[in-house]
Amino acid sequence: MKTIHHPANSRGSQNHGWLEVNHSFSFANFYDPNKMNFGALRVLNDDTIAAGMGFGRHPHKDMEIITIPLKGDLEHKDSMGYSEVIKEGDIQVLSAGTGIEHSEHNKNKDQPINLLQLWIFPEKRAVKPRYDQQSIRDLKKRDEFYQILSPNANDQGVWIHQNAWMHMGEFSSEKEQIYRLKEKKNGVYVFVIEGGALVDSEYLQKRDALGVWETESLNIKADKNSKILLIEVPMKF
Repeated sequence: MKTIHHPANSRGSQNHGWLEVNHSFSFANFYDPNKMNFGALRVLNDDTIAAGMGFGRHPHKDMEIITIPLKGDLEHKDSMGYSEVIKEGDIQVLSAGTGIEHSEHNKNKDQPINLLQLWIFPEKRAVKPRYDQQSIRDLKKRDEFYQILSPNANDQGVWIHQNAWMHMGEFSSEKEQIYRLKEKKNGVYVFVIEGGALVDSEYLQKRDALGVWETESLNIKADKNSKILLIEVPMKF
């Protein structure tokens, strides 16, 4: 087993007034040659957007973009004609493929929104752009990890063009679970959204992360009132 520990305070933090962001990997003005990606996971941004503010229309190409609002509502518009609101408890996927343009704004005029945005390199380039959005509230299992993303269109949650899976766990009490990787060549990036967890021998607190690979499983002991995101991705792609 190999691991890499990314404490929350090692992220690249920037405050633009209307936007406060923490970058787990090199992005925009934050550059760390040792934090370019974790396998196919290229970006994990923890964004807080001020009331009524947001990102103007901008392009993407050949990237799987996943957005998970943690608090508040996000207004989305894109060049495919979609105009949607992504709410807390939803997950959104954009397969940029041959190219799209989109904008994202805080729908709420009286409070900030906090969201996670992840970019995953696709296994196929130049695919037809696509949009997907689902509620993950109905998928939730009490004190267990539940799947929210996979490579399979007919599987639980949303899907992307990559051999990747994502699971969310929300724990009201201490709980120990074993996560078994779907593919031996994959790794798992464990990101603690709230609370804390012991991942094998490494203790993680809020917004800490641990990348684990060259293993078939990992043991996770979640603290009470914890929320944890597991991101399983190919280490070579």
